[in-house]
Parts: sequence; structure tokens; C-alpha cells
Amino acid sequence: MRDLDIEKLSINIQKWISEYLKNANAQKLVLGLSGGIDSAVTAALCARALGEKKIYGLIMPCQSLSSDIKDAMMIAEDLCINYEIIDLNPVYKLFLKTVALKSDSNKIAESNLKPRLRMVTLYYFSQSIGNCFVVGTGNRAEIALGYFTKYGDGGVDFEPLGNLYKSEVRALAKVVRIPAKIIKKPPSAGLWPGQTDEGEIGLSYDIIDEILYRIDNGLDFDGLKAKNVEKVRKLMRKAEHKLKMPPAYEVSQ
Repeated sequence: MRDLDIEKLSINIQKWISEYLKNANAQKLVLGLSGGIDSAVTAALCARALGEKKIYGLIMPCQSLSSDIKDAMMIAEDLCINYEIIDLNPVYKLFLKTVALKSDSNKIAESNLKPRLRMVTLYYFSQSIGNCFVVGTGNRAEIALGYFTKYGDGGVDFEPLGNLYKSEVRALAKVVRIPAKIIKKPPSAGLWPGQTDEGEIGLSYDIIDEILYRIDNGLDFDGLKAKNVEKVRKLMRKAEHKLKMPPAYEVSQ
């Protein structure tokens, strides 16, 4: 893996965030706080880059664990950023009732509705207060493997952690003083009770990071299981459509 100066990395990302907003003529940021490490680190970097008063964290429970809500509140309070709790459960239930389909219930479609409702909420909030961008909390592994919901948690203005492997996010978390409880917490998208990232993907982030690092740098896969490498490659191929603008027909004479 990369031998990075994590302290310097933290400073560089903060500068990048500040410069990005300056060039975009934006002054404030809003992000979803899930109670997990990625959103905690992102919020911490943004608060250091712009100042706590310019960061808004939205906690948007939608069939969420009460422990995740409490962790998200703890993070917001530790960072001294503005935060609000917006209960999306009534909207979620009403949507499913209103758009009830005659086909069998689809667990994935219903689960993906949650991050899509959160995306709508974040952009509504962003535009309501003005001069505000929606910041994403995805890391390199999630983005490369397509482990995010299209037009859900993938619907953001920029991704500060988007090129960082999960192991680097963990190291960064210690530098920006995220509580150990959050760092050690099993990563989860909170799509359904008991769901975890690694359980759903079928590989640990340590293995994913190592394979992605070798793919990114054109290295061989000595010492790695071929089936794991192929699984990551397959997920990357399936995720390609999520990483591009929708294709349009090219008019020719």
C-alpha cells in the first residue's frame, strides 16, 4: 500500500476542499451523517477546512438503528458543527404506499430508496440555505466497486475521500481525532438491520484495498486468491455505468 504522510494528507485535503469551494463560488457544505467512519472523517476535514459554522450535518434516520443516530449526534457534537435530525421514516412509508407495485416486493429497490430520499433531502437543504454544496463521503473502494446507490449516496457535488483506500481513511480518522468507537465500528450502509459492507460484498476491506491498489498501479497479484481478484474486477466492470454521465446518441451526417 501507499506510504503516505497522513498528517500532510489531512492538510492537503483540507486545502483542496477550501479551493474547490472558492472556485465554485460556494461558502457552505452539507453532508449526511450516518454514524460511520467515512462521514465522520469527511465532516472533520470539512470543519477544519472551512470552520465549524459553515458545515451542516443532516442525520436522516430511515429504518435506522438508534445506535447509529446516537453515534452521528456524538460526531456532530464533538466537531461542533450544525446538525439536524430529519426523520424520513414517514416519507419512506408513504412513498412505498403511494407507488405500490403489483409485482412482488423488491428488497434492493426498497433499500435503495433510503439513500435516494436522503439525496433529495440534502439537495433541498443545500438549495434552501444557498451558496451550499453537498459533499460526498465515499471512499475509493466503494466508488470503484459501485458500492453506492446511483442517484442516492452517489448523488453529490464532490468526494474528498474518493481516491483514498479504506485503510487510509482509518489512518486519517486517527489524525482528525475521530473517536475509537467509530473507527472500530463495522462499516455499514444501513440498508437493512444487521447489514454490513463486508458481509454484503463478501470480502474484507483489507483484501479489497490490496487488490485495488495493485490494479491501480499495474502490479501483479502474487499471494492473492484468484477468485477474490476476479470478484473485484467483476464488480468494477458492473459499476462502470455508475461512474459516467448517461450516454447520449451522437448525431452524425
